[in-house]
Amino acid sequence: MLTDAEKDLLRDHYRAIADNLPGFRPRAAQRRMLAEIANAFGRAVPVNADGEAVERNGESIAVVEGPTGVGKSLAYLLAGGVMAKCRNKKLVVTSATIALQEQLVNRDLPFLIEKSGLALTFALAKGRGRYLCPYRLYQLTSDHAQGELLAPDPTMALWERKPEQAEIDALRQLSDAFYYRRWNGDRDTWPENIEDDLWRRVTNDRHGCLKAGCPNRAECPFYLARETLETVDVVVANHDLLLADISMGGGVILPAPDQSFYCIDEAHHLAKKAVNQFAAEHSVAQAMGWLDKVPALATRVDSLIDKPELSANAIDAAGACMESLTEWLWLLQSEPSLEAASDNMEPSWLVEDGSLPEHMKVPAANMALSARMLYKNLAGMADALTLQRKDKQQDALLLDKTGADAGFFVGKCEQLVALWDLFEKEPDEAAPPIAKWVTRRLDGKGDYVFSASPVSAAASLAATLWRRVSGALLTSATLRSLGNFDLLLSQTGLKWLPEVTCVALDSPFNFSEQGELYLPPLAATPKDPSAHTQEIINWLPRLIDSSEAVGTLVLFTSRKQMNEVADGLAASLRERILVQGELPKAVILERHYSALKEGRASVLFGLDSFSEGLDLPGEACVHVIIAKLPFAMPDDPVGRTLARWIEKRGGNPFVELTVPEASIKLVQAVGRLIRTESDYGRVTILDNRIVRQSYGKKLLASLPAFKRI
Repeated sequence: MLTDAEKDLLRDHYRAIADNLPGFRPRAAQRRMLAEIANAFGRAVPVNADGEAVERNGESIAVVEGPTGVGKSLAYLLAGGVMAKCRNKKLVVTSATIALQEQLVNRDLPFLIEKSGLALTFALAKGRGRYLCPYRLYQLTSDHAQGELLAPDPTMALWERKPEQAEIDALRQLSDAFYYRRWNGDRDTWPENIEDDLWRRVTNDRHGCLKAGCPNRAECPFYLARETLETVDVVVANHDLLLADISMGGGVILPAPDQSFYCIDEAHHLAKKAVNQFAAEHSVAQAMGWLDKVPALATRVDSLIDKPELSANAIDAAGACMESLTEWLWLLQSEPSLEAASDNMEPSWLVEDGSLPEHMKVPAANMALSARMLYKNLAGMADALTLQRKDKQQDALLLDKTGADAGFFVGKCEQLVALWDLFEKEPDEAAPPIAKWVTRRLDGKGDYVFSASPVSAAASLAATLWRRVSGALLTSATLRSLGNFDLLLSQTGLKWLPEVTCVALDSPFNFSEQGELYLPPLAATPKDPSAHTQEIINWLPRLIDSSEAVGTLVLFTSRKQMNEVADGLAASLRERILVQGELPKAVILERHYSALKEGRASVLFGLDSFSEGLDLPGEACVHVIIAKLPFAMPDDPVGRTLARWIEKRGGNPFVELTVPEASIKLVQAVGRLIRTESDYGRVTILDNRIVRQSYGKKLLASLPAFKRI
């Protein structure tokens, strides 16, 4: 539990903020959040009295829903910062969006340090793929290398095609800027956009990296950034980087979980991002392309190391992979769903319930075994080259070049292994299935893409994250669904940790005085799309006040309906509407505020991304109009597989998943209206299912207590 010294520090630094910030008003909800975080982190006990590891049951994990206006970031930065320093831990703060990461680094942390007097150092963490590999860039831009790039080379690994001269020139520009220190090697700081295809040539992964043996190790942007992370108190990252680090064992890029306190903001995104992190896919054509080059690589490696069995085994395994993929191409010809496409959609075959037909199980097992054998031998070749470099400095350049190419193949093979390990796997009947599907590309080349994904990351998160981390906070303005935390706890695996603390803080806003909820008497239901769209067109002129310089936000779940409504409105109203997608988001918001400043009404038409994270305080948004309840139909392979599994277990996926997830999205959309204690306005929902269907009452009950009109 908290020591007296820790309690004093928390009180003193919080009081300092009040003293140093004129007009600061301590908020009860913020103080409670600060206390819940500190108490949770104070319960982190990694070992018992005998020095043995203690199994964690969630006692040091807090789930806190903090509505807009609570001041969440100040609470978790102060509580987390004090506890991390007192307990000799790193504070790792993650978010789902770049906007919040930039806000934390550029505004929130500097503000906390200045006003509270809490001495914290901090840095923004990025994945290796955001940084330049100087060694690879210098190799590509030397005069000798440029000539090689433009010459025929059937064994090349990094380029599937010959680069154009313009690309060589762009590489030279990057090289000169980095060499003369006009650029730090961070992709995000380059003044112009770098095409993905070009950037892929000059960045690196952990397999292609020469690590300590790299001649450019001292100037490597990635290692310099990672060294910085080791010296700071607070590391700011995104969910994807956290999940990637955990999947590699933890402590590879970010501080190790058992040495960290995590503050996971925008935590309602974590479960879906985790599912994506554990998914895998590969193209048959691309796999065949690099597999065909393995013998040439193996021959080069064989001439440099004294382990001929590695090269021979790699060649055999690559051949076996190609044979298995060829067999799969033949098997897929019998799947009718892969033959015809509708509405220009790429045809796909979804493996029913994630269980392969009997005649495909052996080919899948053979492919998985061959991929694992290839990975083992390629990794062995890469390791042997690294060892050889220590003994043969005179061959350093040749060994480095070959080692980098070997690393490239190891990385490609890792993707192959990840896919086929999932494709082959048949989970226990009681466990959630693995979604598996194959898509045929409509590019005229007859290519297929194999994909696989767990439908739930709960078990993986529980094992790799929650039972290892010293302490964690999960927070967001919207974590409850239909009034409880059940969906979040289930999807993140926290339901298996009985001592997790869950808290829903009160909003500082007086919703009954500040806002209204209007449910117009619509005749058409969204189940009749054309009639519903026409009714929205008819209602909007009556709902939107064009005579005052105020903002309106109209939210849609379908781009098609959004565009049809915009096109169907009278010209006098249409000229006041800014439609998402017609201009960059930043330009749309700039024009929105300009119109209001000039005394004109402005209306924003937006999709899902405008329902969350869009901050339009004051008269920038006095009316939020929701065209349709945000139900996400499980029409993707992962959603369909999960829905079938729930049905087979006697459940109802609509009730168990669709409605709870819609509740979260609806609350987020409604939350665009009241952003400060002085805001006011109205929410209008143009979907009569909220009053006609039984689930409507539950959705309404989860909304703020607006005055009903």
